[in-house]
Amino acid sequence: MSTQTGPAPTRREQILREAARLFAERGFHGVGVDEIGAAVGISGPGLYRHFAGKDAMLAELLVGISERLHEGGRMRVEESAAAGLAPEAALDALIAGHIDFALDDRSLITLHDRELDRLRESDRKQVRKLQRQYVELWVDAVRAIYQDLTELEARVAVHTVFGLLNSTPHLSGSSALPDRDTTAALLHRLARGALSAAPSRPGAETGSGQRT
Repeated sequence: MSTQTGPAPTRREQILREAARLFAERGFHGVGVDEIGAAVGISGPGLYRHFAGKDAMLAELLVGISERLHEGGRMRVEESAAAGLAPEAALDALIAGHIDFALDDRSLITLHDRELDRLRESDRKQVRKLQRQYVELWVDAVRAIYQDLTELEARVAVHTVFGLLNSTPHLSGSSALPDRDTTAALLHRLARGALSAAPSRPGAETGSGQRT
């Protein structure tokens, strides 16, 4: 799933990573369990020691990434508050966390867009609930800086930034993106630029170091 350096992935994580890649490339119904098994070096039937089937893999992928985004966002906001940092720090932390997702888990963005409706209703509702909670973290962070924004305006701005950051799957090929650090910095500037354009009055943002 994520390409960042860390502990070696477990067999279950390897299966999920390859399933996400194959589902994104060829569609959920275009991939069989034998192909997923081959991608991780086990037989197709061997997958059933880890998952009940493809539906279970899809649910764990989409519910799992929603949980990770929400929990990661909540922790970033809480850490910024505990450190007594300015509101801009919490927003920057949220943006940085989402950029990690957008760069490292592009297959999951594609999977969400194409296959969310294939989840059973309870899993789909859980994904939507977690997504709403994640959005509200952003809305609160945005309005702490741009205080003249209504909740609705802030929510629209946040979803617009998600659309910008989640466009990474449309950039394919080795030359489509600069190196990771350069790409991350560019995406961060674009996200902050989009949010700074949301207030209806120039210089409407408030907070430490901001214009009034």
